[in-house]
Amino acid sequence: MPLINIKITNDGVTKEQKQQLIEGATQLMVDVLNKNPATTMVIIDEVDTDN
Repeated sequence: MPLINIKITNDGVTKEQKQQLIEGATQLMVDVLNKNPATTMVIIDEVDTDN
């Protein structure tokens, strides 16, 4: 099961933008590594800019 962890700052990223990141990262795993998109997990961590 592929696991992708994306870290972004929490500067107003919308739900739609996060969905695009998930879809794009998943498709990249399919295209490059021939991974099954149904078993690919994408985690988005939003980092506070004060950290």
